[in-house]
Amino acid sequence: MPRTPNQSSLRLDGTGQVKKLTKLMKVLTENKKAYFNYEILEKFEAGIVLIGQEVKSLKTRGVNLAGNYIILKDEEAFWVGANISPYQPKNAPPDYNPERSRKLLLKKSEIKYLIGKSQQRGLTLVPLRLYTTRSGKIKIDFAIAKGKKRFDKREQIKKREMEREMERELKLRG
Repeated sequence: MPRTPNQSSLRLDGTGQVKKLTKLMKVLTENKKAYFNYEILEKFEAGIVLIGQEVKSLKTRGVNLAGNYIILKDEEAFWVGANISPYQPKNAPPDYNPERSRKLLLKKSEIKYLIGKSQQRGLTLVPLRLYTTRSGKIKIDFAIAKGKKRFDKREQIKKREMEREMERELKLRG
């Protein structure tokens, strides 16, 4: 049964509470490499503080999430490493910095939880995807992640190859 815009689904938010999703979203960009390089432990969603031309630029051009990360400073979360080029370079303010760190909008309880988790050895905060809600707000999904070792990556590649081979065999037989 296809999903219609009015149907809502349930999902877990970062604190383990069930949240209703009623808005459809348009994915602007996705960090597919994060799923390969990291073991995703827990996902979160946050709003981003942007200026007007950054919103327009993200909606038209997007941004590359590879190499970006999230830091926690003074009980605030910041998205670091994102290079959002100006929407109209000739019309950009003279002091515009495309690589500035952008504040993330999270609840205090979520930030405190993230501070506790990020202090554990080997855990990092990685952006997963950037999307717009139906109301036009730009949000970022990020995760608490643990870096994978080289042999874990090799295992994942072998597993993927085996699944592809099984699919090919089923297509040839069926």
